[in-house]
Amino acid sequence: MSDLRIGPDSLPRCGWVGDDAEYRRYHDEEWGRPLRGDRALFEKLSLEGFQAGLSWITILRKRPRFREVFAGFDPEVVAAFDDVVVERLMMDAGIIRNRAKILATIGNACLVTAMAPGEFDALMWSFAPEPRPESARPHAFADVPAVTPASDALSKALRKAGFRFVGSTTMYALMQSAGMIDDHLVGCHRVSVDGTR
Repeated sequence: MSDLRIGPDSLPRCGWVGDDAEYRRYHDEEWGRPLRGDRALFEKLSLEGFQAGLSWITILRKRPRFREVFAGFDPEVVAAFDDVVVERLMMDAGIIRNRAKILATIGNACLVTAMAPGEFDALMWSFAPEPRPESARPHAFADVPAVTPASDALSKALRKAGFRFVGSTTMYALMQSAGMIDDHLVGCHRVSVDGTR
């Protein structure tokens, strides 16, 4: 059985998209495309941390509100959040109300702001593996790992620097979504559009 799914537009996609229109849009427009910039990667790191233990579609549907209450994930603004803001966030049903994850996001913002501009981006991308040959592209979900040596190394480096909610599985999901790794399955229409990375 193929792990591809044919959408209502007759295009084959990675099967995790299912029948959800927002997942289709995310798969087609964002997932696996190279994402650069301190702020963009801080947002991705934060949302992946909030996703831990939950489904990504939950985060995706709440992302507009996350962006609103976390000031567009501007690290400078988030780093200045105080206890009053934390309590306000804990009352906001539009996001994931998990105190540990909220505090981790603020702490992680402080670490990003302590870096020189572009340093966080460079750190994250320094763990991106070399593009694999097209012959090694995954054919099925079973071919896609949950963690890799690269995600282990990124997780270890971030934890050593003081970042939280950056386990290896979470970091592999980030690497996939930020285009550091291209895990679109053989036959997915994004492969012919994006080519090998």
